[in-house]
Amino acid sequence: MFYALLAYHDEDQVIAMSRAEDVAKMDRMNQVHGRLIAERRLGPAARLGATALARTVRDRGVVLDGPFAETKEHLLGFYILDCADEAEALAAVDALKAVNPEAVYELRPIALYLPGTSLPMSDFGLGVVRP
Repeated sequence: MFYALLAYHDEDQVIAMSRAEDVAKMDRMNQVHGRLIAERRLGPAARLGATALARTVRDRGVVLDGPFAETKEHLLGFYILDCADEAEALAAVDALKAVNPEAVYELRPIALYLPGTSLPMSDFGLGVVRP
């Protein structure tokens, strides 16, 4: 069963992290990522660029700046998990939450998954650390 794991954060807190703090957090996250990869449960994952760079398309041909979310937390990343069941997926969420307690995670079953090619690493101005 595939699950989408959406990671929400207070973007201002993420941007305010020093490079050293970001590297330390990503090192802890990459330990969990490595374990999930070894268990063949982690699929594609992405750290999204700044919400200031987001564009919202509501109608064909109408593109607006930003996500216009009236919330403290913004969607800043996602994972695709391949787990036997919800309990196994929640165990993966617990492991990520343990090393990234500021995050709010939303777990949702995926009804349709279309695999594509892998993407190159990129930096969108959030102090993204490349593993």
